[in-house]
Amino acid sequence: MDLTPEHAPYATHDVTNQPPFLAPYDASEDVALLEGLRREGAGWAERDIRRLGTLAGGAEAQEWAELANRHEPELRTHDRYGHRIDEADFHPSWHELMRVAVTEGLAGAPWADDREGAHVARSAGGLVWGHTDAGHGCPTSMTYAAVPALRAQPDLAKVYEPLLTSREYDPGLRVPTEKRGLLAGMGMTEKQGGSDVRTNTTTATPTDEPGVYVLRGHKWFTSAPMCDVFLVLAQAPGGLSCFLVPRILPDGTRNTFRIQRLKEKLGNRSNASCEPEFDNTVAWLVGPEGRGVKTIIEMVNCTRLDCVMMSSALMRKTLVEAGHHARYRSAFGARLLDQPLMRNVLADLALESEAATTLTLRLAGAADRAVRGDAGEAAFRRIATAVGKYWVTKRGPAFTAEALECLGGNGYVEESGMPRHYREAPLLSIWEGSGNVNALDVLRALGKEPQVAEALFGELAIARGADARLDAAVTRLKDTLPKATQTGARRLVEQMAITLQASLLVRHAPAAVADAFCATRLGGDWGHAFGTLPDSADLGGILDRALPAGH
Repeated sequence: MDLTPEHAPYATHDVTNQPPFLAPYDASEDVALLEGLRREGAGWAERDIRRLGTLAGGAEAQEWAELANRHEPELRTHDRYGHRIDEADFHPSWHELMRVAVTEGLAGAPWADDREGAHVARSAGGLVWGHTDAGHGCPTSMTYAAVPALRAQPDLAKVYEPLLTSREYDPGLRVPTEKRGLLAGMGMTEKQGGSDVRTNTTTATPTDEPGVYVLRGHKWFTSAPMCDVFLVLAQAPGGLSCFLVPRILPDGTRNTFRIQRLKEKLGNRSNASCEPEFDNTVAWLVGPEGRGVKTIIEMVNCTRLDCVMMSSALMRKTLVEAGHHARYRSAFGARLLDQPLMRNVLADLALESEAATTLTLRLAGAADRAVRGDAGEAAFRRIATAVGKYWVTKRGPAFTAEALECLGGNGYVEESGMPRHYREAPLLSIWEGSGNVNALDVLRALGKEPQVAEALFGELAIARGADARLDAAVTRLKDTLPKATQTGARRLVEQMAITLQASLLVRHAPAAVADAFCATRLGGDWGHAFGTLPDSADLGGILDRALPAGH
């Protein structure tokens, strides 16, 4: 009997009809992203975005992401001698991801960059670097968002802003002013209130030193404990106020920041979220007493944009994975990518992905111009960011589930990476205000800031006359606004989001994309699941744009 290796008893099959590894690939090979980058004033960053995209899709960075999630952070409350240290230890792969993110300007760097489009370039970078791991995007996002909030206290901003905007990743707890770069976290929610932060029970007691307080209380969800400084809400004598809490005090001693436990989360496992206890914890007042929510709202506006960005990145990443599988996998006598029904599914996902990416970059452009003093863009940003946060993050879980299903059973296996993306998707709708909170925020803005409705309809008017279905949707929206109620808030915000996305695609996307989006999302020629585009949809035109040969 011939027992050579090719005939050995254990050699029962050859591996066929499986796709090759996706990596290395170029995560920036996304026409909608690059067009939006140029359109929103950051074309100068394209070379860097393409370089970052190649790195993000490389085998090494993809492995960093996998390892950072496999080896989750571990809490060390004490050192070997019994001293309280309250530190979270991370796998080296986490630090590699963080190093790249900070170096590439995805943390606070845009605030120190005077170039037009600096904030757009950061969002575009997040869209491509988001093809790696979502968890480390949390501390970079909060660091970015902390800067405008900290500017409410110029003396503190003078000290900390140059370090928060640094492009040097300098991990480890040390005196903040002795480091090359800092990361910032936030601590707002508590057990009894969650998003209702005005019910916070953490107290802030003034000391004899002006602007310095001591805190006592317990936060319910604070990310991320490895950061150097935190923006925290607490009840001062004058009401709910914002405070800066460093982990290490100027004299080198540890501030009281007792980590009770790390949260066991559904997703976002590479990142540490914790419950810290404050007890005589030293803090510096940021902004006036009693204006804590107003002070920190700038931070929330920034992190909400990042939720939209990360949802869009997850959509694009999972679409690329699904398209890659379909390109190489055959069933029933043909490649999946050539089969009409699979093409319908992928094209429908591609429409949703492009709409999310285009809206993300438009919001980033508004943020960039608002920072530079454009009042109209500031008003648009105010309403559109809340609208986008509600809708794009809501679409994420359904999208990633459908993309996972394109891989069949292979997509349900952890090593495919798709389950990790699926677990990540719901987080972005929950953090920085859940769906209801954002929908109610839209109503609040419409009721108290009439200029935001004017800005929204001004944006929609740019596409007037280009598509009858879009014109009809804008008319319906105008008729609905005066009758808006809390009960119908979600329906209203959904209508606003889809109409805004459609207007952007009508203006900027090819006819195949804009027509299919308007026909389905506005015209009602659609089912209730992805893959139900009408027969009239130009599937080839949509897929050729969304899935270039490299994917």
